[in-house]
Amino acid sequence: MLYSPTFFALAVANLACLSSFGTFFLFPLFITGHGGDQVDIGIAMGAFSLASVLCRPWISDMIDRVGRKKSYALGSLIMAVLPLTYLFFKGNLYSFYVPLILVRVIHGVGFAICITAAFTYMADVIPKERLNEGLGMFGVSGLVGSAAGPVLAEFVIRRSGFDLLFVTASAMACIGLVIQFWLKETYVHVFRSTDSSFFLVLQKKHVLMVAIIALLFGIGLAAVNGFVAPFASERRIAFISFYYIAYSAAAILTRVFGGTIVDRTGEERIIPLGLFIMAAGLFAMVFMKGEALLISSGFLTGCGHGLLYPALNARAIRGEAQSIRGKITGAYTGSIDAGAFTGSILLGYIGELAGFQTLFLSAGVVLMIGLAIFCYDLSREKVRVRAG
Repeated sequence: MLYSPTFFALAVANLACLSSFGTFFLFPLFITGHGGDQVDIGIAMGAFSLASVLCRPWISDMIDRVGRKKSYALGSLIMAVLPLTYLFFKGNLYSFYVPLILVRVIHGVGFAICITAAFTYMADVIPKERLNEGLGMFGVSGLVGSAAGPVLAEFVIRRSGFDLLFVTASAMACIGLVIQFWLKETYVHVFRSTDSSFFLVLQKKHVLMVAIIALLFGIGLAAVNGFVAPFASERRIAFISFYYIAYSAAAILTRVFGGTIVDRTGEERIIPLGLFIMAAGLFAMVFMKGEALLISSGFLTGCGHGLLYPALNARAIRGEAQSIRGKITGAYTGSIDAGAFTGSILLGYIGELAGFQTLFLSAGVVLMIGLAIFCYDLSREKVRVRAG
């Protein structure tokens, strides 16, 4: 059964975790409010993703050895505690720059553990014939959280400032920490000499291709997570969270109405479509001057995300042994984080030198490159099948 009590329990925990994470979509406003610029935004947001990348082999191995539940508990604890440390950052940004980056790194590790453990857990319990649908619908909880987080953040910041925001982010993560106590472990590791390492798993051709596309997808997400808020603020748009509401609503609609279609038609048809639609959403930001185009961009980009994330995940783990799913999921999510880190730094410099419009144009071009790479690899694969 797909929609079990376990499914819904972890979905609520995931919603709480992503709500906590989503409040930090407006963290760039904290940075600029303390004297930082676009480069500083890129570094601070990128440090979060860099930690996820560097720790991913360890995280993936831990999930396959220690178990999904215990790993998720550790990640939830970090997500609950770390937002409170931001309360100590006062004054000019450069007076607490190094401690801030350290906190961002640890915070990123906690988030990486939660995401990798949660999706690996779900891959264990979802019926294989409904894998894409199940992963997509589970991801709806995260998309709702990603929309609720910025809305809540904007409300709290306007009313009470960033201190209350950090307390709120901690409280949201605590919900996930409590819920996971009632979950049962889905996998107990038994050592086998044939167990693969993280890097051996990454060498599988289909996993490597998914990792490459995921990295480029992550660059696009860096533009969404790190630079929409300051660009909208520069354009004097009253409610920045409209973008994230539209983004998450579109992504949810694609999961609700498209999950079973993807399982029937195959990921190879959905991934190119997702890349194209998300690129179109980023290109729309180039012309954004008011709320109408901001919302339209959010809707398009969210549609692309809604199609891409579960399709790439399912393509990576479909048919693979349970004993290496944590490593494969880690390779996939780690590649997204690698792209998010690279994109945060690179796009930050592009934005500082050439402005926000060039920044979003560059992010869209990156996704179109991903589309070309995937279609080329798919055509070569079809040729090999025909020849063989």
